[in-house]
Amino acid sequence: MCHCGNYEKQFTRRDFLTKTSMGLGAFSVASMLDPSMMARSLMENTPGLGPHFSPKAKRVIYLFQSGGPSQLDLFDYKPMLQKMNGEELPPSIRGEQRLTGMSAGQGLFPIAGSHFDFAQYGESGQWVSNLMPHTAKIVDELCFIKSMHTDAINHDPAATFIQTGSQLPGRPSLGAWLSYGLGSDNENLPSYVVLVTKNKYGQPLYSRLWGNGFLPSQYQGVQFRAGKHPVLYLHNPPGVSDSDRRVQLDYLQKLENINFETENDPEIEARISQYEMAYRMQSSVPEVMSVENEPDYIYDMYGEDAKTPGTYAANALLARRLIERGVKSVQLYHQGWDQHGNLPNAIRTQCKETDQPTAALITDLKQRGLLEDTLVVWGGEFGRTSYTQGKLTPENYGRDHHPRCFTIFMAGAGVKKGFSIGQTDDLGYNIVKNPVHVHDFQATLLHLMGIDHEKMTYKFQGRRYRLTDQFGKVVNEILA
Repeated sequence: MCHCGNYEKQFTRRDFLTKTSMGLGAFSVASMLDPSMMARSLMENTPGLGPHFSPKAKRVIYLFQSGGPSQLDLFDYKPMLQKMNGEELPPSIRGEQRLTGMSAGQGLFPIAGSHFDFAQYGESGQWVSNLMPHTAKIVDELCFIKSMHTDAINHDPAATFIQTGSQLPGRPSLGAWLSYGLGSDNENLPSYVVLVTKNKYGQPLYSRLWGNGFLPSQYQGVQFRAGKHPVLYLHNPPGVSDSDRRVQLDYLQKLENINFETENDPEIEARISQYEMAYRMQSSVPEVMSVENEPDYIYDMYGEDAKTPGTYAANALLARRLIERGVKSVQLYHQGWDQHGNLPNAIRTQCKETDQPTAALITDLKQRGLLEDTLVVWGGEFGRTSYTQGKLTPENYGRDHHPRCFTIFMAGAGVKKGFSIGQTDDLGYNIVKNPVHVHDFQATLLHLMGIDHEKMTYKFQGRRYRLTDQFGKVVNEILA
């Protein structure tokens, strides 16, 4: 009788030949010509391979600003925008570049000067607008990349691209790759934790942004939520004690082991691993989420919002608590940066919510001695245009999506302090110096974590995949 779910019987004849005589022959030849080749083949698709070289960073906190923050109103100071405010964007600047459907039909493309004042801060003299007063105080800890560019012009593919290395869904996320390649430092907490600002609206966030893709499911990000039950389905149902759950899991593991012997499906082992992790998290998660014992000066640093679970400030504080306990990768998602209109008012709200907590997190990590081996990343999926979308008035303007250039910053382990790389033209529309592609950024982040982005691959459906896909280079200029 045919068992349609039988994993082994789903192999094709080609798979069978590869895994038997032809595969053995290939290993024999490989072992004679290059013994290390066989070792590499055996290690492929094996989790927790460890770093390829000594890492600068042991962990990463990625503060993802969903929607595309306007670099022209935050960090990329362009006085020419003020001088040419209201004038038509020269066709030579825009060229034949693609526009979104939201502004492609505009008859005019008037330049919009920023409503916000810029000044230079710190010994490094970094330009920051008055929207970010707390960030301005720590610029000498920051490494700005002002020449980021991406292939995608709309939110979903752009966010998917920078988080997974592909515009199309289905690939593993950055945190999943790190969890797969580096393993975990705390068996009682996930290696990869996701925090999303609650009650914050904007472009939708899909769980695939922190998903495992084709990697085994234990490497997906685990979302911690605000409220009584931070992790869904973690608590025992009424009438079930911890000892009852332990007995249940022991029997379940025996059944799954029998199932694995029959099916030989690695996802069965992944499922067992997740069951056990959930059991251990029943005690570890409440402890890490208990922030009431944090001293008053911490709340003064992060701001009053830090006392409200689920806010950006509370999640920033929680990120610090998580990495203190050995979590390898923490990702914060904050929506609301998609300001096609009413930008001056909307961006004030965004900065008020995020500026102080971001600066506090970096300062907090530094004073605890954690910043020297923790990497912090701040940025969105693309930038905004130097022309206004819709009508330009003395009080208001909006900016459309702009993939050609945007700004992110990094801080901490392995990156230069008080440093800026990349330059855009006088109107902030095109990169004129040191372009950094999304794949370059991803390659650099992996490098800081001790991973060679070309060597960490996973074979799926006959092809070897990696986060950076077919290209990408480490941005050595920013390395400390």
